[in-house]
Amino acid sequence: MVHGFKIINGNKAPENSMQYMVSLQSKFGFHLCGGFLIREDVVVTAAHCDELEPYQILVGSHNLKGSNRRLIKIQSRCKHPDYKTKVPLNNIIKTIPLPKPWIYLKDNQICSVAGWGKTLNSHDVDDLQVVNVSIINPKVCQQQWNNELPPNVICAGGYNTNKGFCQGDSGGPLVCDGKAVGVVSFNRNANCNYPDAPNVYTDISKYLPWINKFLMENKCPL
Repeated sequence: MVHGFKIINGNKAPENSMQYMVSLQSKFGFHLCGGFLIREDVVVTAAHCDELEPYQILVGSHNLKGSNRRLIKIQSRCKHPDYKTKVPLNNIIKTIPLPKPWIYLKDNQICSVAGWGKTLNSHDVDDLQVVNVSIINPKVCQQQWNNELPPNVICAGGYNTNKGFCQGDSGGPLVCDGKAVGVVSFNRNANCNYPDAPNVYTDISKYLPWINKFLMENKCPL
């Protein structure tokens, strides 16, 4: 459903400002993808991140080497990975709410995207990076993508701007008005200079029935 990327022209996220952010990691502690807590035992991430076979999640720190970080082994996965081990919510670990089914995003509305992916200089980063991006009109986005986009997406950043995501941030949330409304999806040909095409996110509101069914039943909906 989604592919992954990195934060371009962003800044270090203020400490404890995004306590819902999660790093999906390999058994050896390498950052693979981003994700976000919607419940103490459930993380939402990009579907393709499962192909990287994440072994554990890191929570509790905006820095991948921070003293408050906590590693929790992944117990099971669903289409969106399902983490049965509960995360201890406290003053440095929080969840983020999901949108309502009828969410309405205005053109040019300012939202944010964050991650631990590479920067424009292709350097790996330990500190969580965040950047503000503007919502792009769906019709404009479709035109820029030659009408190739599915209906279940949101476009923000990367079009007539130098801000957005690129390799390394798959699974991170697009946050608008304090809610996770999208999941980092793809840009054009992994081009991080953004000459023409908007960044694309999966629209979480389109998947709310599936997500809510999973949250109620604690098992993968058929």
